[in-house]
Amino acid sequence: MNSLKINLTQIRERIATAATRADRSPDDITLVAVGKTQPAEAIAAAYHEGLRHFGENRVEEARTKIPQVHELLAQAGLSPQPSWHMVGHVQSRKASTAYDLFDMLHSLDSVKLARKLSRYCQESTRLMPVLLEMNVSGEESKHGFRTDEDDPTQWEALLASVSEILSLPGIEVQGLMTMAPVVADPEQARPFFARLRALREELAKQFPKCSWKHLSMGMTDDFEVAVEEGATILRIGRAIFGSRQR
Repeated sequence: MNSLKINLTQIRERIATAATRADRSPDDITLVAVGKTQPAEAIAAAYHEGLRHFGENRVEEARTKIPQVHELLAQAGLSPQPSWHMVGHVQSRKASTAYDLFDMLHSLDSVKLARKLSRYCQESTRLMPVLLEMNVSGEESKHGFRTDEDDPTQWEALLASVSEILSLPGIEVQGLMTMAPVVADPEQARPFFARLRALREELAKQFPKCSWKHLSMGMTDDFEVAVEEGATILRIGRAIFGSRQR
Protein backbone atom coordinates (compact mmCIF):
# COMPACT_ATOMS: atom_id res chain seq x y z
CA MET A 1 0.00 0.00 0.00
CA ASN A 2 1.48 3.37 -1.00
CA SER A 3 1.89 6.26 1.42
CA LEU A 4 -0.90 8.29 -0.18
CA LYS A 5 -3.38 5.45 0.24
CA ILE A 6 -2.25 4.94 3.83
CA ASN A 7 -2.59 8.65 4.62
CA LEU A 8 -6.08 8.84 3.13
CA THR A 9 -7.23 5.71 4.95
CA GLN A 10 -6.04 7.13 8.26
CA ILE A 11 -7.59 10.55 7.63
CA ARG A 12 -10.94 9.08 6.68
CA GLU A 13 -10.92 6.93 9.80
CA ARG A 14 -10.11 9.94 11.97
CA ILE A 15 -12.88 11.99 10.33
CA ALA A 16 -15.37 9.18 10.91
CA THR A 17 -14.34 8.81 14.55
CA ALA A 18 -14.60 12.55 15.19
CA ALA A 19 -17.99 12.66 13.46
CA THR A 20 -19.23 9.81 15.64
CA ARG A 21 -18.16 11.67 18.77
CA ALA A 22 -20.22 14.63 17.61
CA ASP A 23 -23.19 12.45 16.61
CA ARG A 24 -22.69 13.39 12.97
CA SER A 25 -22.43 11.42 9.75
CA PRO A 26 -19.04 11.40 8.00
CA ASP A 27 -20.99 11.60 4.73
CA ASP A 28 -21.89 15.20 5.62
CA ILE A 29 -18.22 16.23 5.55
CA THR A 30 -16.34 17.01 2.33
CA LEU A 31 -12.61 16.43 2.26
CA VAL A 32 -10.78 18.96 0.10
CA ALA A 33 -7.21 17.91 -0.65
CA VAL A 34 -5.08 21.05 -0.76
CA GLY A 35 -2.27 20.63 -3.26
CA LYS A 36 -0.23 23.75 -2.56
CA THR A 37 3.23 23.29 -4.17
CA GLN A 38 2.40 19.65 -4.99
CA PRO A 39 2.91 18.54 -8.61
CA ALA A 40 0.05 17.66 -10.92
CA GLU A 41 1.06 13.99 -10.67
CA ALA A 42 0.33 14.00 -6.93
CA ILE A 43 -3.14 15.42 -7.50
CA ALA A 44 -3.84 12.83 -10.20
CA ALA A 45 -2.68 10.08 -7.85
CA ALA A 46 -5.08 11.33 -5.18
CA TYR A 47 -7.87 11.26 -7.76
CA HIS A 48 -7.01 7.62 -8.42
CA GLU A 49 -7.50 7.02 -4.68
CA GLY A 50 -11.04 8.35 -4.80
CA LEU A 51 -10.65 12.05 -3.97
CA ARG A 52 -12.75 14.40 -6.08
CA HIS A 53 -12.35 17.78 -4.35
CA PHE A 54 -9.06 19.64 -4.60
CA GLY A 55 -7.97 23.00 -3.27
CA GLU A 56 -5.32 25.50 -4.30
CA ASN A 57 -4.00 28.55 -2.46
CA ARG A 58 -2.58 30.57 -5.32
CA VAL A 59 -4.15 31.58 -8.60
CA GLU A 60 -0.79 31.60 -10.40
CA GLU A 61 0.06 28.04 -9.41
CA ALA A 62 -3.44 26.80 -10.19
CA ARG A 63 -3.40 28.36 -13.66
CA THR A 64 -0.59 26.00 -14.64
CA LYS A 65 -1.44 22.97 -12.54
CA ILE A 66 -5.15 22.50 -13.17
CA PRO A 67 -4.80 21.98 -16.95
CA GLN A 68 -1.93 19.56 -16.26
CA VAL A 69 -4.09 17.52 -13.90
CA HIS A 70 -6.94 17.42 -16.40
CA GLU A 71 -4.57 16.23 -19.11
CA LEU A 72 -3.19 13.46 -16.88
CA LEU A 73 -6.70 12.28 -16.04
CA ALA A 74 -7.76 12.41 -19.69
CA GLN A 75 -4.75 10.30 -20.67
CA ALA A 76 -5.84 7.74 -18.08
CA GLY A 77 -9.40 7.81 -19.40
CA LEU A 78 -10.79 9.12 -16.11
CA SER A 79 -13.88 11.25 -15.67
CA PRO A 80 -15.62 13.26 -14.31
CA GLN A 81 -13.19 16.09 -13.70
CA PRO A 82 -12.30 17.13 -10.15
CA SER A 83 -14.07 19.93 -8.34
CA TRP A 84 -11.62 22.78 -7.75
CA HIS A 85 -11.75 24.94 -4.63
CA MET A 86 -9.90 28.23 -4.20
CA VAL A 87 -8.96 28.32 -0.54
CA GLY A 88 -6.37 31.13 -0.50
CA HIS A 89 -6.58 34.89 -0.73
CA VAL A 90 -7.62 36.27 -4.11
CA GLN A 91 -6.64 39.79 -5.11
CA SER A 92 -9.51 41.57 -6.80
CA ARG A 93 -7.42 42.05 -9.96
CA LYS A 94 -7.19 38.25 -10.26
CA ALA A 95 -10.88 37.67 -9.77
CA SER A 96 -11.51 36.81 -13.42
CA THR A 97 -8.79 34.15 -13.44
CA ALA A 98 -10.07 32.63 -10.20
CA TYR A 99 -13.56 32.62 -11.66
CA ASP A 100 -12.35 30.77 -14.77
CA LEU A 101 -10.36 28.15 -12.83
CA PHE A 102 -12.42 27.28 -9.78
CA ASP A 103 -15.78 25.73 -9.04
CA MET A 104 -16.00 27.24 -5.56
CA LEU A 105 -14.33 30.11 -3.74
CA HIS A 106 -13.81 29.70 0.00
CA SER A 107 -12.10 33.02 0.59
CA LEU A 108 -14.47 35.81 -0.37
CA ASP A 109 -13.14 38.46 1.99
CA SER A 110 -14.34 41.81 0.66
CA VAL A 111 -17.25 43.52 -1.03
CA LYS A 112 -14.84 44.69 -3.73
CA LEU A 113 -13.96 41.13 -4.69
CA ALA A 114 -17.63 40.13 -4.57
CA ARG A 115 -18.57 42.89 -7.00
CA LYS A 116 -15.92 41.79 -9.48
CA LEU A 117 -16.93 38.13 -9.28
CA SER A 118 -20.54 39.11 -9.72
CA ARG A 119 -19.72 40.95 -12.92
CA TYR A 120 -17.89 37.95 -14.41
CA CYS A 121 -20.70 35.61 -13.37
CA GLN A 122 -23.29 37.78 -15.08
CA GLU A 123 -21.25 37.91 -18.27
CA SER A 124 -21.23 34.11 -18.51
CA THR A 125 -24.57 33.42 -16.77
CA ARG A 126 -22.78 31.06 -14.39
CA LEU A 127 -23.69 30.88 -10.70
CA MET A 128 -20.56 30.60 -8.52
CA PRO A 129 -20.75 29.16 -4.98
CA VAL A 130 -18.74 31.16 -2.46
CA LEU A 131 -17.98 31.18 1.25
CA LEU A 132 -17.40 34.33 3.24
CA GLU A 133 -14.01 34.30 4.95
CA MET A 134 -14.17 35.39 8.59
CA ASN A 135 -11.21 36.51 10.66
CA VAL A 136 -12.46 35.25 14.00
CA SER A 137 -9.07 35.52 15.72
CA GLY A 138 -8.29 39.14 14.86
CA GLU A 139 -4.79 38.25 13.66
CA GLU A 140 -3.43 40.95 11.38
CA SER A 141 -1.75 38.33 9.20
CA LYS A 142 -5.09 36.79 8.25
CA HIS A 143 -7.59 37.91 5.64
CA GLY A 144 -11.32 37.99 6.08
CA PHE A 145 -14.06 40.07 7.63
CA ARG A 146 -13.09 40.97 11.19
CA THR A 147 -15.40 39.23 13.63
CA ASP A 148 -13.12 38.88 16.63
CA GLU A 149 -14.73 41.38 19.00
CA ASP A 150 -18.12 41.77 20.65
CA ASP A 151 -18.32 45.23 19.17
CA PRO A 152 -21.60 46.67 17.80
CA THR A 153 -19.68 48.75 15.25
CA GLN A 154 -17.85 45.69 13.92
CA TRP A 155 -21.09 43.72 13.80
CA GLU A 156 -22.98 46.43 11.93
CA ALA A 157 -20.15 46.74 9.41
CA LEU A 158 -20.27 42.99 8.84
CA LEU A 159 -24.04 42.99 8.37
CA ALA A 160 -23.78 45.80 5.83
CA SER A 161 -21.12 43.92 3.85
CA VAL A 162 -23.01 40.63 3.94
CA SER A 163 -26.23 42.35 2.90
CA GLU A 164 -24.60 43.86 -0.17
CA ILE A 165 -22.85 40.61 -1.13
CA LEU A 166 -26.10 38.66 -0.89
CA SER A 167 -27.76 41.16 -3.20
CA LEU A 168 -25.20 40.68 -5.97
CA PRO A 169 -26.30 38.49 -8.89
CA GLY A 170 -24.24 35.52 -10.04
CA ILE A 171 -22.68 34.54 -6.72
CA GLU A 172 -24.26 32.16 -4.24
CA VAL A 173 -23.16 32.47 -0.62
CA GLN A 174 -23.23 28.98 0.91
CA GLY A 175 -21.59 29.57 4.27
CA LEU A 176 -18.46 30.69 6.08
CA MET A 177 -14.77 29.89 6.15
CA THR A 178 -12.03 30.60 8.67
CA MET A 179 -8.44 29.75 9.51
CA ALA A 180 -7.69 29.14 13.16
CA PRO A 181 -4.41 30.38 14.62
CA VAL A 182 -1.45 28.02 14.55
CA VAL A 183 -1.48 26.39 17.99
CA ALA A 184 0.46 23.64 19.75
CA ASP A 185 -2.67 21.81 20.95
CA PRO A 186 -5.63 21.30 18.58
CA GLU A 187 -7.97 21.97 21.50
CA GLN A 188 -6.75 25.56 21.48
CA ALA A 189 -8.38 25.96 18.08
CA ARG A 190 -11.80 24.89 19.35
CA PRO A 191 -12.98 28.36 20.51
CA PHE A 192 -12.35 29.78 17.04
CA PHE A 193 -14.31 27.01 15.34
CA ALA A 194 -17.11 27.39 17.86
CA ARG A 195 -17.15 31.12 17.20
CA LEU A 196 -17.53 30.55 13.46
CA ARG A 197 -20.42 28.17 14.06
CA ALA A 198 -22.12 30.70 16.35
CA LEU A 199 -21.52 33.43 13.79
CA ARG A 200 -23.23 31.35 11.12
CA GLU A 201 -26.23 30.91 13.40
CA GLU A 202 -26.48 34.66 13.95
CA LEU A 203 -26.16 35.43 10.26
CA ALA A 204 -28.81 32.84 9.45
CA LYS A 205 -31.21 34.74 11.71
CA GLN A 206 -30.38 38.01 9.97
CA PHE A 207 -30.46 36.59 6.44
CA PRO A 208 -32.75 33.52 6.50
CA LYS A 209 -33.05 33.25 2.71
CA CYS A 210 -29.37 32.22 2.46
CA SER A 211 -28.70 28.52 3.06
CA TRP A 212 -25.52 28.98 5.19
CA LYS A 213 -25.02 25.24 4.81
CA HIS A 214 -21.22 25.14 4.90
CA LEU A 215 -18.53 25.73 7.48
CA SER A 216 -15.10 25.42 5.88
CA MET A 217 -12.69 25.03 8.77
CA GLY A 218 -10.06 22.58 9.93
CA MET A 219 -6.73 21.65 8.42
CA THR A 220 -4.03 19.04 9.01
CA ASP A 221 -3.32 19.90 12.65
CA ASP A 222 -6.86 20.54 13.90
CA PHE A 223 -9.43 18.91 11.61
CA GLU A 224 -10.83 16.50 14.20
CA VAL A 225 -11.75 19.37 16.51
CA ALA A 226 -13.25 21.18 13.53
CA VAL A 227 -15.44 18.17 12.76
CA GLU A 228 -16.64 18.10 16.36
CA GLU A 229 -17.54 21.79 16.08
CA GLY A 230 -19.56 21.37 12.90
CA ALA A 231 -17.20 21.64 9.93
CA THR A 232 -18.78 20.53 6.66
CA ILE A 233 -15.62 21.08 4.57
CA LEU A 234 -12.08 20.22 5.66
CA ARG A 235 -9.04 21.66 3.86
CA ILE A 236 -6.21 19.17 4.34
CA GLY A 237 -2.87 19.17 2.56
CA ARG A 238 0.16 17.97 4.49
CA ALA A 239 -1.59 15.00 6.13
CA ILE A 240 -2.49 13.74 2.65
CA PHE A 241 0.49 14.60 0.49
CA GLY A 242 3.29 15.01 3.02
CA SER A 243 5.57 18.01 3.23
CA ARG A 244 5.38 20.72 0.59
CA GLN A 245 7.52 20.21 -2.47
CA ARG A 246 9.09 23.65 -2.40
